[in-house]
Amino acid sequence: MEEFIGGLWHRFITRAATRSHPQAAVRLDDIERTAGILFRALGGDPGLRVAPAAELEHGARRSWLARLAHVGEKAAHAARDAETLRLPAEIALFPERGLNRDLYLWLIAQGAALPEGGLDAEGWIAANQQASAATLAAFPGFASRYRRLVAAVIAERPDPARLPADEAAAELAIRRALAEPGSVAALPPARRPPTPVALWLYPAPVAVDRREGPANPSPAEGKEGGAKSSDATDRRRQAQREDMPDGRNGLILPFRAESLLSFAEYVKVNRGHDDEADDNPARAAAEMDRISVAQDGTDTASKVRFDLDLPSAAHDDHPLETGILLPEWDWKKQQLKRNVCSLTILDPRDAQACALPSRLLRPARRLRHQLEALTPARRWLKNQPDGPELDIDACVRAFADRRTGHSVGASGGYLSCERRERDLCCLVLADLSLSTDTWVSDEQRVIDVIRDSLWLFSEALGATGDPFGLYGFSSRRREHIRFHRIKDFDEPIDDRIRGRIGALKPGFYTRMGAAVRYATQILARRPESLRLLLILSDGKPNDVDHYEGRYGIEDTRMSLNAARQQGVRPFCVTIDKEGQGYLPHLFGPAGYTILRNPAELPARLPLLYAQLTGA
Repeated sequence: MEEFIGGLWHRFITRAATRSHPQAAVRLDDIERTAGILFRALGGDPGLRVAPAAELEHGARRSWLARLAHVGEKAAHAARDAETLRLPAEIALFPERGLNRDLYLWLIAQGAALPEGGLDAEGWIAANQQASAATLAAFPGFASRYRRLVAAVIAERPDPARLPADEAAAELAIRRALAEPGSVAALPPARRPPTPVALWLYPAPVAVDRREGPANPSPAEGKEGGAKSSDATDRRRQAQREDMPDGRNGLILPFRAESLLSFAEYVKVNRGHDDEADDNPARAAAEMDRISVAQDGTDTASKVRFDLDLPSAAHDDHPLETGILLPEWDWKKQQLKRNVCSLTILDPRDAQACALPSRLLRPARRLRHQLEALTPARRWLKNQPDGPELDIDACVRAFADRRTGHSVGASGGYLSCERRERDLCCLVLADLSLSTDTWVSDEQRVIDVIRDSLWLFSEALGATGDPFGLYGFSSRRREHIRFHRIKDFDEPIDDRIRGRIGALKPGFYTRMGAAVRYATQILARRPESLRLLLILSDGKPNDVDHYEGRYGIEDTRMSLNAARQQGVRPFCVTIDKEGQGYLPHLFGPAGYTILRNPAELPARLPLLYAQLTGA
């Protein structure tokens, strides 16, 4: 009964103290596509990704009801750094949904107008006002939205008449800065920080690293294993790096003999090992505001497993060529580093010749019929000066002209047969990273979908006669980039190639830039005028070293730009639902497609090829 009454009280007091409007909430997921397009259209850095912001304690004054209900002490500040534009995961500040959406659009415009380095802790208020003034001057269409937002924000802010003198002065300065951007150089000092300003971006939180020494790799790092558990919410959290607890620092510090009443009172707070297994680590992480990450020297439980150790030579694929050196773009130094990546060409070890699976026979037959229209056909050219056969129509026309007294030209009277070839080739580059081992349905994993796609693609292209090659890639740092040869351009489609496709398995990580550069070298040797690079991927570029985030994206972008300069046309087919945030920066607005249902990939891939090459 006490728990029931307590639950009722908690819901009542929380609902009364919360100053949000859930019925008019707008989520960041709802405007994901609009956010990226608008940010780049307004001149923002196209390499930045949009991500949810973390909720932080703001320390501002709250009402007694909010303090009683323990709500309102945190806020998700919009922020921007060198790699990410962080926006609140949800905005429910106003009772009108349109105003909440306009607030998202204004924060995106504000982020595009801020300097590239982000905001510092001293001049961020003046920088926000300068960005607001610049946005309103460059895009007058935002003026009416901004005025409505300012009026709505001021209505939600605390009344200066009810604040202490120092906090009231800061509040009045904020209102003046919102109404007239650029009129306030800095806020007057106050004992408490002001209530967060929803229209401004804040300095990005600084990452905390409390380790005493350099990070040591964990023995479990880089191991392959089962599926990873994910958080039930998309709320972003702060993290800090810590040294691994040694289990020696207990609760009683410093030790005094008179304080030790019994051994039962000793509590080992930072224990090196869990006393009992946690059945739901995701739920425990969801309840934490700041997550500490430490490098452990021992393996953890098998609940979250990794197994990325390189296989021995006796069990690895056959190396065909090793030590192929490739460059890599250093985004931070803005230079192309020569010969820093080493690529190895591999042939599947366990590949055995096999026929096309029976479940794919009917789809393959249907796709072949659909793509037969692209097959080069013979065409008879009429009225030619020479040829293997007479042009009867031309001869009759010339005889009639002579009988009626008209002059006959010197045009020919023969038929000539011409075969028009399609001057194009295609290289399919499949992502074979560890993430392809995840399940997309009860029956199939991502790697199974990729196998079916390559099987159907190779069967369908057999109807067109276009030359094509099939390759895959994965990586384990820059010293070990694996490039799998599935089918070279000069190899015919047979059971041997089908066996190589069936032997594909998930690899390691996704160092896409190096794989694209080597695929470009293969296509550069082809004589065709149209050379298509078709990339199949399920996520953004990443590796276990520094190749992640902005670094991996910018290196992949530079490799794609170099491919275009050599006459290669790249196109990406991905199942990454977050691809809208970075794919336009890599491939352009028309250089990619996102499949929401991964099971559609096998049937969609040949049809996409027909659309890309049919013109």
